[in-house]
Amino acid sequence: MSDPLLPDNAIEVRGLTKTYAGSKKAPPKTALKGIDLVVPRGSIFGLLGPNGAGKSTLINILAGVVNKTGGQAYVWGRDIDTDPRGARAALGVVAQEVTADVFFTPRESLEVQAGYYGVPPAERRSDELLAALGLADKANAYVRALSGGMKRRLMVAKALVHNPPVLILDEPTAGVDVELRRQLWAYVRELSDRGVTILLTTHYLEEAQELCDTIAIVNHGEVVACEPTAQLLRRLDTRNVVVTPEAPLTAVPEIAGFDVTPRGDSFVVAYKTGQSSVEQVLVAVRAAGVRIKDIATEDPDLEDVFVALTYGDTSQVDPTRDDAVVA
Repeated sequence: MSDPLLPDNAIEVRGLTKTYAGSKKAPPKTALKGIDLVVPRGSIFGLLGPNGAGKSTLINILAGVVNKTGGQAYVWGRDIDTDPRGARAALGVVAQEVTADVFFTPRESLEVQAGYYGVPPAERRSDELLAALGLADKANAYVRALSGGMKRRLMVAKALVHNPPVLILDEPTAGVDVELRRQLWAYVRELSDRGVTILLTTHYLEEAQELCDTIAIVNHGEVVACEPTAQLLRRLDTRNVVVTPEAPLTAVPEIAGFDVTPRGDSFVVAYKTGQSSVEQVLVAVRAAGVRIKDIATEDPDLEDVFVALTYGDTSQVDPTRDDAVVA
């Protein structure tokens, strides 16, 4: 049962706009064009978009770093205009850029950060957070001696010192190794299980597809898609059949009515589910004189949807779907 004392939505944005002032050399730039967005409480919510789409501007407005031009924004039910302190207190932000207090130890960094938020000494969780993020053995080392990956983990710990109900992770795994990425995502899932709402931006689309239950895609300052991940993946009407022939081919065969691309010793036949079927593809392949050794089918992934909605390749979006939106 939902707690009536808690907001249904962790973040709400209504008609949010931001225009940066111009100069003699450059005209004004509109970064956000009336953004409407709702992040449900308890979700892992992906915010995706190309570079310059407006993601960082949106995050910085929520964090109180950038002033909006128009619209409304709420964090944990608190208006960022009328209750900015309450909104910021409900939010932990891990920025994309690695920043560190190089002359402090990790424990000292967390203690100072907790002091900024007014956390009483008896309620601080510095050692608990260091242990959770695999930094317990570095608690008393100088931050300047930590690796880049360790500094990123320390940034996550600093964002959690005041136990915020909402955590924003802005490209948290950029430039880190595979093992650290796995550790960080395991901790993100653990936080989500505890009820923390996660807003994630990442360029690793396979991570967003695996982690996020809802994804919004922003392009040119506008939301071009926002829906549950599984529903978003159903937007594309294109599927692939990977065909491995019995004998090596000297050239990619021409399959009447289908697009064909090479892939190693195989070739890929793309078809639209609303117009064809796997059986029709196989009939066409055999009609082209190809003897089939093996086949496999592929569904579109988040990268396919992302490209279709942000780079103009909307030909694959099925216009007959109720949930299909062409950017």
